[in-house]
Amino acid sequence: MANNYEAPEEEMSITITLDDDTEVECEVVTILTVSEKDYIVVLPKDGGERFPEDEVWIYGYKENPDDPNEEPELIYIDDDDEYELVADAFDEYLDNLDFLDED
Repeated sequence: MANNYEAPEEEMSITITLDDDTEVECEVVTILTVSEKDYIVVLPKDGGERFPEDEVWIYGYKENPDDPNEEPELIYIDDDDEYELVADAFDEYLDNLDFLDED
């Protein structure tokens, strides 16, 4: 399984609109490439009780190669196996961060 990790160069945030039209400001944790697909991991900011502070959200991620200024498309992951594969890649990303912090 090939995994590529991309740490944001600077703190980035995006606004995600939920099904009930609630807008949630999220910090971009990383962008992962798993099995030749891109995924984004975000952390809701100031979620209070509704969104635990240590809970990340994972979405499919697609940019328009013809217009880099266009907002990227976030894609809900319906498939449990696909989600688990990406969650495992994110865990590996966190493990690598811990390893680098120990140096």
